[in-house]
Amino acid sequence: MQAQDRTLIEGVTIPSDRLRPVIMGNSKPRDRPEQELAGYRQALDWIFTRKRQVTVVPKVIQRLHSFAQGGSTGDAGEWKQRDNEIIEIMPNGERKIRFVPTSALDTPETMTALCRNYRELCDEQSVPPLLIIASFVFDFLCIHPFRDGNGRVSRLMTILLLQLHGFQVARYISLERLIEQSKNEYYEILAEYSRGWHEGTNELLPWWNYFLSIIRHAYQEFEQLVESTEARPAKSDLVKQTILAQVEQFTLGDIAAQLPSVSTQLIKKILAQLKKQGKIRLMGRGRGAHWEIIP
Repeated sequence: MQAQDRTLIEGVTIPSDRLRPVIMGNSKPRDRPEQELAGYRQALDWIFTRKRQVTVVPKVIQRLHSFAQGGSTGDAGEWKQRDNEIIEIMPNGERKIRFVPTSALDTPETMTALCRNYRELCDEQSVPPLLIIASFVFDFLCIHPFRDGNGRVSRLMTILLLQLHGFQVARYISLERLIEQSKNEYYEILAEYSRGWHEGTNELLPWWNYFLSIIRHAYQEFEQLVESTEARPAKSDLVKQTILAQVEQFTLGDIAAQLPSVSTQLIKKILAQLKKQGKIRLMGRGRGAHWEIIP
């Protein structure tokens, strides 16, 4: 039996030997879990490669859902058509309704209002950005606007909103992993403090504390990573790791942008070394030239 690797908090699993080919796009997804993994990777690439500021509107959220579903369902990118419920499975196997989200009928209007309120709060600059993001994500989870994939989209939106406000940590540290590691607390807080959400009487402070703790842990890990890198005698290892961590085709300029403190000459040197070692290859010439990892 092949080992399985967890990829997302929902428990999506694929064989370990399929992870790299699927993520790199060198192998066509074979089933729905692989489609969702490839789609999630595409969504992250879309977020991190945006050259223009994204306006938070419903269509952006629907696009991320379409990515995250990997084209595996007919309603990818579409609001739910039927009312849904958040079900908790009790130890005895009994199914208990934990929360009833916004109705399918009211979802489009509610999502429009959610995005509008977010933009207005940002314009007012009266609330710290991280609390605005945390509140947006909580409301999104309570609306539960899609039939499936709401958790994945909530985390993609978290990453996108952090990017928009200048918090770059999700580029380097996996928020998915940190939430997975604290998933019991995550679900307990959502269950406890979503009560009264429809009436606007629920308490948000515990969710804010949890959300901020995830961001704090991410930055602590990032700090340790930077300190470890700076302790090395040369930057060559950092350049090599950055190149080999690329999941899509890339250019010399892409690596230089990720490593602003490293000279272009050193990057070219490492690229030549890795090419000679058979780990990467150069495709095309001139301005259209790009590199890719050899699986």
